Amino acid sequence: MKLRDVARLVEAEFVTGADQADREVTRAFAADLLSDVLAMVQDEGVLLITGMTTPQVVRVAEVMSMGAVLFVRGKLPATATIEYAIGTGIPLLATRRIMFDTCGILYQAGLKAAQRKSMPLDHAPDLSRP
Repeated sequence: MKLRDVARLVEAEFVTGADQADREVTRAFAADLLSDVLAMVQDEGVLLITGMTTPQVVRVAEVMSMGAVLFVRGKLPATATIEYAIGTGIPLLATRRIMFDTCGILYQAGLKAAQRKSMPLDHAPDLSRP
């Protein structure tokens, strides 16, 4: 899905990277814990949906080769975050929508969840059996 379509669907504005509106994001991942992003996402080109606005968000997006960052809940990143994103070439978008609505809208429009790495519960015994 192109970033311009993401922006249109969730009524987001480009904070940086408007010139990259035709960039494709392959999948999406939503989290406010950056450790979850690092531990779980295995794809490249992913749209990170978050309420975190610190420069560390862009650093994680850079390390993980993500396609863009979409801030939710009307949050806008600090100047340091914007400057860092410009330096890395990672587009930043912002929407007033909450994370749940944002994810639902994008999923309904065909954007799939990021492939995730194996997690501890994937190998846990079935605890529902007596």
